[in-house]
Amino acid sequence: MPRPSPPAERPPPRPAACELCGRAVAELTRHHLIPRMRHRSARVQRTHARAELGSAILWICRPCHDHIHELLSEKELAERYASREALLAHPGVRQFVEWLAARPPDFVPRGSRAPRRD
Repeated sequence: MPRPSPPAERPPPRPAACELCGRAVAELTRHHLIPRMRHRSARVQRTHARAELGSAILWICRPCHDHIHELLSEKELAERYASREALLAHPGVRQFVEWLAARPPDFVPRGSRAPRRD
């Protein structure tokens, strides 16, 4: 008889502000710290608990989300940047987040994609 899989943990509740830049924007997106496309990777399965795959989420604004995905591949995100602290340790992410944090909540950087829902 197969073992039942452990229950998946729920994502954290939506905060009032972006978990990277701290701006209180109207809409936040869910950033999967371990990208969903990498969940079946043997390396990811060895290094991350199954429950962690579904619950490792940051609520971030669209500009922060777009910037992360412009800088880092999904493989890099899964293997080296699977936490808020690791993301903020990346010089390109940290510099952008510090710059964006000084802007008003309705500010959208040039070149940002049109708003979308995740």
